[in-house]
Amino acid sequence: MSLRFRKPRDIYSSMLHQEDPPPPSKCYVRRWRIAVTAISVTKFLLGLTKKVVQKNVELLRPLSFVTIDIEGSEDERVPILDIDPQSLAKMVKEKSLQSLSDQYGGVKQVARLLQSDLKNGIPGDDIDLLLRTKVFGANKYQKQPAKSFLRFVLEAFKDTIIIILVVCAVLSLALGIKLHGLKEGWYDGGSIIVAVFLVVVVSAVSNYRQSKQFEELSHESSDMHVQVVRDGRHQPVSIFKLVVGDIVSLKIGDQIPADGFFVEGHSLKVDESSMTGESEHVEVDKRKNPFLLSGTKVTDGYGYMLVASVGMNTAWGEMMSSIRRDLNEETPLQARLSKLTSYIGKIGLSVAVLVLSVLLIRYFTGHTKDENGKTEYNGSKTRFDDVMNSVVGIIAAAVTIVVVAIPEGLPLAVTLTLAYSMKRMMRDHAMVRKLSACETMGSATIICTDKTGTLTLNEMKVTEFWLGKEPIDNSLSSEIAVTVLQFLSEGVGLNTTGTVYKPNSTSVPEIYGSPTEKAILSWAVIDLGLNIDEPKQSCEIIQVEAFNSEKKRSGVLIWRTNERVLATHWKGAAEMILAMCSYYYDKKGISKAMNDDERAHIGTIIESMAAKSLRCIAFAHANVTDGNEQIQTKLEETGLTWLGLVGLKDPCRPGVKEAVESCKKAGVSIKMITGDNMHTARAIALECGILDSDDNLHNEAVVEGVQFRNYSLEERMQKLEIIQVMARSSPFDKLLMVQSLKKKGHVVAVTGDGTNDAPALKEADIGLSMGIQGTEVAKESSDIVILDDNFTSVATVLRWGRCVYNNIQKFIQFQLTVNVAALVINFIAAVSSGEVPLTTVQLLWVNLIMDTLGALALATEQPTNDLMDKPPVGRTEPLITKVMWRNLIAQALYQVSNGKQQHCNQQIGGKYAQSFLT
Repeated sequence: MSLRFRKPRDIYSSMLHQEDPPPPSKCYVRRWRIAVTAISVTKFLLGLTKKVVQKNVELLRPLSFVTIDIEGSEDERVPILDIDPQSLAKMVKEKSLQSLSDQYGGVKQVARLLQSDLKNGIPGDDIDLLLRTKVFGANKYQKQPAKSFLRFVLEAFKDTIIIILVVCAVLSLALGIKLHGLKEGWYDGGSIIVAVFLVVVVSAVSNYRQSKQFEELSHESSDMHVQVVRDGRHQPVSIFKLVVGDIVSLKIGDQIPADGFFVEGHSLKVDESSMTGESEHVEVDKRKNPFLLSGTKVTDGYGYMLVASVGMNTAWGEMMSSIRRDLNEETPLQARLSKLTSYIGKIGLSVAVLVLSVLLIRYFTGHTKDENGKTEYNGSKTRFDDVMNSVVGIIAAAVTIVVVAIPEGLPLAVTLTLAYSMKRMMRDHAMVRKLSACETMGSATIICTDKTGTLTLNEMKVTEFWLGKEPIDNSLSSEIAVTVLQFLSEGVGLNTTGTVYKPNSTSVPEIYGSPTEKAILSWAVIDLGLNIDEPKQSCEIIQVEAFNSEKKRSGVLIWRTNERVLATHWKGAAEMILAMCSYYYDKKGISKAMNDDERAHIGTIIESMAAKSLRCIAFAHANVTDGNEQIQTKLEETGLTWLGLVGLKDPCRPGVKEAVESCKKAGVSIKMITGDNMHTARAIALECGILDSDDNLHNEAVVEGVQFRNYSLEERMQKLEIIQVMARSSPFDKLLMVQSLKKKGHVVAVTGDGTNDAPALKEADIGLSMGIQGTEVAKESSDIVILDDNFTSVATVLRWGRCVYNNIQKFIQFQLTVNVAALVINFIAAVSSGEVPLTTVQLLWVNLIMDTLGALALATEQPTNDLMDKPPVGRTEPLITKVMWRNLIAQALYQVSNGKQQHCNQQIGGKYAQSFLT
């Protein structure tokens, strides 16, 4: 009996406990492997014996001896400890084909060295993953150190207002100590210093927490999930848990998660502009360019890659580690508030200069008196110290005017409101990538939304199947001719980006891919009982045309090795596939010519299915009899034979109709832009409430993308408000819609999930990408990521946007009312009597302490349904509305008159008390 252990795992686990193991020589490694293998086998046999004894199982034949083949054979795998990660990473970065062939012997040999199978991937157990992470590192890059809390404190002290207050505090402290001594003279200056300290601490804490929140959101947004193959099973894995040796599935829109090699695939093209600056897309294949760099994006085709280096060993990791994300983003609302604060500050400064001039003139002309009724300034008779004390007091009063005029709490209120809203929106399945989107969403007037996955559940299921002109029940699939089933098996199994994993014949198949691909594969494998793996053994794929959002179809050119025949298979939008066909099959497998009447009849079937909200996908094929070699580079597009038609049902999401009605009630128009045909789009729009009634069926509320783009500019601008649904649209049509709406002055929010949606997402005022089905390109182009792909969450974001804007307006009214009242009182009192009734300490308490608490209260106010009863703000609406001015002025006048009355009462009460005492 000979037992051979090719993967000694126990030596791997022991290596994990070493921090930085020295690179062992091959001789020592082989000796250790021999020793560990012998120990492992002995322990295994001992454990097996104990189990047998415990279960009282009779041994059929005792083991008298064990022979262990230590030497191995030529095909034995080399431990991955023998591979230099740096040289492997350098080869991929430099795209050195010579090093790949000479030093490593090709991609297959690299996979062998990494103990990875090109079909089944790595084993993926815990010890294997830990060892690979230990040897090659984790797929993370070192970030720049975050700002410390002390940095935020220092930045808060740099604020102009704080500097003015500190200067004022020093002057007040010096004046107070000089006039009243240290015991009582520090009150005013010390109080100002305490107030400034509190404000600086609150501001620094708020900014520090916001910075931490941004870092968490940044980590969340960068935590992509990729499809890997481990132990033969497709599974989603976080990009941070990717290891060297993994086999990764790639499709259009994916970001390459690590450096590696192309293993297999078709028509794979990559955008490397983020790394090289070249705008042209690079074609990746096995021969000329098998290298894939992390951070680049797949623009066409699909395939699999072998991960060769991760994290800091990649060029992307090195570049990202040197970049610090700018967290000091100023939103449009903050910019407007900064201008408002600056404008109010200029008014306050002007008033302060006026008060300073009046008080100085009153003092030096002898119109001011002290507590005993004596004139304070008597020319040369007045001591210099008294003059300086009076002048300093007058300057302090002027500074008080400046302090009361400037609303210092406004920036803090905005920061708190946005930070709180971002945190709560995350709980409501909306991740904010750009801070400005929080407030801009509240001004949105139109939302352009996708259909699939946003308005619907994106849970596709085949509910109807037509073969030729006949409906086929799944229970009657045995009546279909064998030749037709074979063609369907090829069309489904070879023309797909999905996969089916079935460990054994009795297990339930596990299906991976997009919702549409999963639904079709499930129908073929489970309902029809097709073996889609059989065509992969008997056919060779020559050329692939990946699904294109403009052509709405995908195709594959295959070579049947047994029959030595070329064949083309197409799958896609039913009416587009129908236009390519000249023949059709019946269920007996007889091919018949398709005349105009039969074509019209099949078109009627498609329309009837679409009217039931079904997505119609058709299959067609053609055998290529011409032996011309040029055929192999192009797929046949005419004279095809119609194989069949399936209808996929994707039900509307629960609550979507109510969310659409809520948006309409709020004055926000909803436009659905989809790639489905007009009948399916119309049915879904009616079901979701986007189209109100049958009246919209006969006007221009529903158009096709080609019709929209062919409008003249004037005609397009006229019909924009009428159009509610755009079917069979391309990404260009969506971009054109957004640009046209913005020209008309609308604030546009757009949802998107595909790579081609990126231009529209960037062009829109608010780009909303989908967190589940959205590609990484779409997410990077968006402002907000909808984590559950639900339109209800889009309506929630709209509500939160309005809440942010409403809360800021409330605080502005609250803050300015107090400031205007205090400014008027101090100004009138200073001009009339030469004294300021409200001291600096009192004003600071009102402006900094009370306003901060007010900001906290208003910033954390929850959105209410009443917000959705108001019309959208739009672009041109002023920050302070006429209603706010009315309330502000009325309340300020009331407080001024009330303050004057109380001041008079105090004076009268003082006179009565004085006369009573005398």
